[in-house]
Amino acid sequence: MAKKIVIDAGHGGEDPGTSANGIVEKDLTLKISEYLHKRFDELGIPNEMTRTSDVTLGPSDRPTKAQSFYGNSSDVILLSNHINAGGGDGAEIIYALRNSDKLSNLIAQEFAKSGQNVRKYYQRRLPSDPSKDYYYILRDTPNNESLIIEYGFADSTGDDPSLLKNNWEDLAEAVVRAVANYIGVPYSGGSSSGTSYVVKSGDTLWSIAKKFGVTVDELKEKNNLASNALSINQVLLIPTEDEVSVPEGDYYTVKKGDTLYGIANKYGLTVDELKALNNLSSNLLSVGQKLLVKSNVSDNEPSVETYTVKKGDNLYQIALQYDTTVDALKTLNGLTSNLLSIGQVLKIPSSSSNEIVYTVVAGDNLYQIARKFGTTVAAIMTRNNLSTNLLSVGQKLIIP
Repeated sequence: MAKKIVIDAGHGGEDPGTSANGIVEKDLTLKISEYLHKRFDELGIPNEMTRTSDVTLGPSDRPTKAQSFYGNSSDVILLSNHINAGGGDGAEIIYALRNSDKLSNLIAQEFAKSGQNVRKYYQRRLPSDPSKDYYYILRDTPNNESLIIEYGFADSTGDDPSLLKNNWEDLAEAVVRAVANYIGVPYSGGSSSGTSYVVKSGDTLWSIAKKFGVTVDELKEKNNLASNALSINQVLLIPTEDEVSVPEGDYYTVKKGDTLYGIANKYGLTVDELKALNNLSSNLLSVGQKLLVKSNVSDNEPSVETYTVKKGDNLYQIALQYDTTVDALKTLNGLTSNLLSIGQVLKIPSSSSNEIVYTVVAGDNLYQIARKFGTTVAAIMTRNNLSTNLLSVGQKLIIP
């Protein structure tokens, strides 16, 4: 049986609800309800609103209005939207005594993904008759699956006022995701939430991150994931462009027939250098993929010793003299061959025996780090026992 939704904007008209920190409950609940109405329409979910303007609905009018659209059937979900007061911080969801906590739990999970902490989801009984719900909107809508959603505290000393004023669409979208998941309707993201992706069998965080051109860490941070574990039909939010750290530099857009070797050769790179620049773990490319081919390396490079080439010099002799390698000299100086010219000035990798510990920052890749410290990608990978070129922000690397 297809589910239908009734959206109730709490308070209204002569009843403003709570007011604090520039938030008026009746106004914000109407905006949230209108947003839910629009999004459920986009997803093809039948829905109606108890009020579409600033009108007063009393304790007897509101339940009657709620059940006037689809009746008192159990296939109707009633979402009553509210803003809390009392100095707390976080969302609360109250569900009817006749219903399970499954939908409330899903909403709580989606709130957490949107950055809102959840105080609790619970039931409350009428003191004079514990067999009945405390709140009339739950008590007087028999058979419907009725919930009260408190999106946050208007008078909180925490971050609720900021979330309610600046991120209320994200909180509303969290409810949309939860409801779509609950009733089995395919979800697609709204304009405020950016792109979303529904996990399929065989998916991994790495494959999804690669598909959308983001990193695993960015994907985990966006969705508040503590591990790499995924479940089928899980909805993941994809970081938007302004949330992704994009290294500065020149990019190449992959065309049909391109290979890593061909692109690397075109820009004077090796395949390994190109893979390191773009954190690639395989040689597979996709048409339209953007590859970083020249990085704007930070000007804050460590000072290095220089050597001026004299007649008879070769890279092997110079490397031996300064206790380094030919590859390190070539990488640090951007050389693509072993040919030298008299008077050429070469930067010399540091010969200090004290190894440097470097902390990875957003936008880093192994090629950039190797160039910065006058070493090679292979040397860094060997020294740190790395099996892939992938890095994570905050990772510590020993620089040989």
